[in-house]
Amino acid sequence: MKREVIALAALLATSGVGHFARPEPFDRIVPRTLPGSPRTWTYLSGAAELAVAAALTRPGTRRHGALAAAALFVAVFPANVKMAVDWRHAPPVYRSAAYARLPLQVPLVWWALRVARSAR
Repeated sequence: MKREVIALAALLATSGVGHFARPEPFDRIVPRTLPGSPRTWTYLSGAAELAVAAALTRPGTRRHGALAAAALFVAVFPANVKMAVDWRHAPPVYRSAAYARLPLQVPLVWWALRVARSAR
């Protein structure tokens, strides 16, 4: 398995585990427009990250897993926007971290699409 596949799967798995191990920070960035409990969305997105990470590890599901990863990175973008808005008056280090997450989604999507292309 290529290093970039392993790294992408590890990133998603680590984040997915984080959603369950320490859900509170994720709960706070769930957009209020979503129905239901923020905790439900935290757990659903964590489970999705774990499922996508698992799909990436198998050659037969790698392409679909990588496409799902790209979609997941796009789907969580509103949470990153909410975090940036909520932290606009936070201390500079926190504000910088929140703002840095916004453009970071673009290379994550490209990375996942690159893995999908290489899995053909």
